[in-house]
Amino acid sequence: MGVNILGIETSCDETAAAVVVDGAEIRSNIISSQVDVHQKFGGVVPEIASRKHLELITPVIEEAMEESGLKFADLDAVAVTYGPGLVGALLVGVAAAKALAYGLDLPLLGINHIEGHIYANFAVTPDLEFPLVCLVVSGGHTDLVYMEKHGNYQVLGKTRDDAAGEAFDKVARTLGLGYPGGPLIERLAQSGDPGAIELPRAYLEKGSLDFSFSGLKSAVINFLHRARQRGEQVNQADLAAGFQQAVADVLVDKTIEAAKGAGVSTILLAGGVAANSKLRKDFMDKAGHLSLRVHVPPLILCTDNAAMIACAAYYKFLRGSFAPLTLNAVPSLKLGEERYEGNFRRIVF
Repeated sequence: MGVNILGIETSCDETAAAVVVDGAEIRSNIISSQVDVHQKFGGVVPEIASRKHLELITPVIEEAMEESGLKFADLDAVAVTYGPGLVGALLVGVAAAKALAYGLDLPLLGINHIEGHIYANFAVTPDLEFPLVCLVVSGGHTDLVYMEKHGNYQVLGKTRDDAAGEAFDKVARTLGLGYPGGPLIERLAQSGDPGAIELPRAYLEKGSLDFSFSGLKSAVINFLHRARQRGEQVNQADLAAGFQQAVADVLVDKTIEAAKGAGVSTILLAGGVAANSKLRKDFMDKAGHLSLRVHVPPLILCTDNAAMIACAAYYKFLRGSFAPLTLNAVPSLKLGEERYEGNFRRIVF
């Protein structure tokens, strides 16, 4: 018999539940998105997101169990994202997971949201070889992570200001495209020339693996403002293509630099921005020329989902790294930390 884990994810505006067997067999992966609810506001409104999670959490879990073909009695553990994320949203998932774990007398596993994104790759390719480097790139995170083994994380670089996905959203808003910005900019950029408008790339000081997209975002906004002041027409497709290319160049170059510096031959992509087709293609092209292997999850596992949480939980289950029923939401949780009952410890290997 395999290890059957119910995963729950409510860190932002997706209410998600999934059942995964042995960290790789996805029996169900239900995602209820709130994009339509938040579009009118141009971004996620935390209070509204929390209330929608309250409405959706029970039916989403029930649907995940029904689709999996398993009964609650067949489960071996319950896993949940407890940070980082929006505190109100996280609390809904944590409360539901604790209630299930208590009622079913099952182990509880607390999962870091970023850790979940990384493990989306293991959900489809469980035999990935260590050590490796993973780029986690989303609306809230842009992190370069070195992994020597399961559960062992060293953050090599992170964003100093706007995350890549956040920059996509802000530029899309400035262009009047709407929310969420990533898919809209990608669609517009398909008919544009990425070399038509010169935009900056922030590589920061020599040897740094950190990221900064605030300057690029500001350059796009200033370009638009100056053009409007002069009464000039802007080719928005060219601007979108140039912006997208600038982001992709920095992400790809720094990730390859990190892989070469760490002496690894395997690169993972993860997070919502990893769904961007231009970014995926550039990674495959540039890394391929250097004999580096690149793994990217399918699109459904790039954006927030619960299958990735259940997958990450499987490896914690094997290590016996369980959470107490006093588990609480930790909106500022860092990768490689465990915070239970207000206590903090960094995992050291």
